[in-house]
Amino acid sequence: MKFYTSIPESLKPYYKTELDKYRTEYSNGNLKSAWNHLERAHIIGQKYPYAHTFVHWKMLQFGIKIKSGKEIIGQIPRLIFGGVKSFVGKIPVGNPGGANVPPLKPFPIEKELKDIFAKAGINLV
Repeated sequence: MKFYTSIPESLKPYYKTELDKYRTEYSNGNLKSAWNHLERAHIIGQKYPYAHTFVHWKMLQFGIKIKSGKEIIGQIPRLIFGGVKSFVGKIPVGNPGGANVPPLKPFPIEKELKDIFAKAGINLV
């Protein structure tokens, strides 16, 4: 069993870019676009405990901001268990991380994100 810890240096710039875009869109009140960047950051960072947990923390804060009880309640178990699942390499690849999707269901990854993983030399399986 492979244990994952921190996000690889080759992938980190893409993860940080998505978080930066999230912050910009959020600050500008473009909440739909901001959420999309959080989902992308989640997909990029979900294999790595700190990155995965941090995105769920931001999603919880987002849920509080928009006063979404469903998102708040849905993020709490994801925040608690997501990093643990990442650490042992048991993640649903492609899952966008929001409370609107089942937490353990894998999803197809859009081509642009697949290209990011390929450029970073990261195998998705």
